[in-house]
Amino acid sequence: MLVIPTLEISSIKKNETHLALNNMVQDTQISERIKLSWSDTVELVGSSSVDEVGLRERVASLATRSIKRDSKLQALNMVTSMCDLTTLEGQDTDGKVSQMVAKAISPDPNDSSVPSVAAVCVYPGLVEIAKKETSGSKVLVASVSSYFPSGQAPLESKIHDTKYAISNGADEIDIVINRKAFLEGDDRRVFDEISTLKEVCGDVHLKTILEVGELGTYDNIRKASMIAMSAGSDFIKTSTGKISEGASREACCIMAKAAQDFRKATGSIVGIKVAGGIKDAKDSIRYLVLIKEEIGEDWLDPKYFRFGASSLLNDVLRQIKKIKTGAYQDSYYFPRG
Repeated sequence: MLVIPTLEISSIKKNETHLALNNMVQDTQISERIKLSWSDTVELVGSSSVDEVGLRERVASLATRSIKRDSKLQALNMVTSMCDLTTLEGQDTDGKVSQMVAKAISPDPNDSSVPSVAAVCVYPGLVEIAKKETSGSKVLVASVSSYFPSGQAPLESKIHDTKYAISNGADEIDIVINRKAFLEGDDRRVFDEISTLKEVCGDVHLKTILEVGELGTYDNIRKASMIAMSAGSDFIKTSTGKISEGASREACCIMAKAAQDFRKATGSIVGIKVAGGIKDAKDSIRYLVLIKEEIGEDWLDPKYFRFGASSLLNDVLRQIKKIKTGAYQDSYYFPRG
């Protein structure tokens, strides 16, 4: 049984954050979600706006926090357990997926204390091989759907795409919101599409990608977050990773506060996934600090917080090795994935 740390952060000094971690058993089952009606969603979204100046100042202040040295190793193991490894290229093959899964299960074959990652993410046509290779492990299989990354397809095609991935064994489905409808002000259509796809998913977890870099404003990020959660999403996710502007701590902070407000209104916790542009361990720990300081430790669990950053993992592993041995390892030391 895999044991992972839960992060506890308390301020020690003005610019220092202490990370103390307690053990808890990983449970990949996300609690039952509440789906709201459209009228309730409109009321929940309301007319609140994001204080852009205050947001930037808050994010900047959190970025100055340092991490207690004796907690860094545990924090890095937590980041590892929250990673989703992804391969979403036209040149993907069964062999490439098998290689990625091997790394997901055992990120550092020479150190069994390093936890496995949360999930692997592939195209629908490669779910079957991914499911086969993850058999017997705790690693989940996610599949993109709804004509990722553009989402520019009829709803019927998105439904077929989703059903196909689930029929091949997907544990999680990653969809993209209909940005055309959203940017044209057709919020109801965005809500209805997500709601329909969640019905198709049933107990399979639904992660809804907002593509924050295309939404234009902070207010739109908050509104899209609220719509996606109200329609039944189990996770809201920053980006597809296919555009230049992916995750940012500002976007994450907005989504986190929206998730906190949604919990207050419904009692239901929705997960958050940051993806796109997170490449080093130091940055990943900043996200953990942000989540704990802004919305609390309940989200510091792979059930409710993920990193979609395959290139991040090798730097995290290098930092772990540095703490344990005093020397950095070249990236080729770790298996490719």
